[in-house]
Amino acid sequence: MALAESKLHGCPSMTAPLRRVLLRPPQADDLRLWQEYGWRAEPDPVGIAREHAALCELLAGAGAEVVLAEAPVEDDPDAIYVYDPALIVDDGAVLLRPGKVGRRAEPAALGVDLTRAGVPVAARLDEPALAEGGDLIRLDERTLLVGLGYRTNQAGADVLAEATGLDVVAFDLPHWHGESEVMHLLSLLSPLADDLVAAYTRLLPVRLAQLLAERTIEIVEVPGGEFESMGANVLALAPRVALVVEGNPETRERLERAGVEVLAYEGKELSKGDGGPTCLTCPLLRA
Repeated sequence: MALAESKLHGCPSMTAPLRRVLLRPPQADDLRLWQEYGWRAEPDPVGIAREHAALCELLAGAGAEVVLAEAPVEDDPDAIYVYDPALIVDDGAVLLRPGKVGRRAEPAALGVDLTRAGVPVAARLDEPALAEGGDLIRLDERTLLVGLGYRTNQAGADVLAEATGLDVVAFDLPHWHGESEVMHLLSLLSPLADDLVAAYTRLLPVRLAQLLAERTIEIVEVPGGEFESMGANVLALAPRVALVVEGNPETRERLERAGVEVLAYEGKELSKGDGGPTCLTCPLLRA
């Protein structure tokens, strides 16, 4: 029996081949609240649906089983960014507690979809803990990096350490543009292989930069002009196989020079809420 058939969940690495992935299609009615949720511009309902369908098709073509979320999350356009409400570990899903108040209904809804997909709920975060998936990076099988900022707090990091048994290493994130604009750890760094990451080093916490150096992890530098267009937000489909959003040509060239195979999707509408390929996907199984 194939591995993807015998096992339905487990992500001990963020760069192992992607076998199963969950996405949530955008809902036209929810998009009317784009301003309240801080999107950069009004999304086109037809265009965003087309882009999302194309993204699903691309992922399926790359060898991943695509699971679509069905449990409703009303009046929340950010719900398409399914990486944020949960952390997938060996025992199942840890349902998180977003720092963005308008997203607090997402973990419970995603829990329904994950259970339906054969991923049990292993733990839940409760008040005062806060954590969003965008602040969580599985550096290796034992190490979970946690970015502390306006979306994830120390209480959340402490609960994750207890719930997962992983070695949690936390770093303070920069203030950047303040509480109203998202700044996740994954905004700054994305793993590409055990020994390779893409990163915007100008904003990296010093201790994180030192940790990468200590582990001899090479950095593909994202240029300053492509940081805000999510050049550092890269989804590994396999070691040194990356999915990026179109529109960052210098980052793509640097990735390819580092030996990374690069696939790109159109995200003109999908990314108006500052969500790139990692944000739009919830990997369920990597093996």
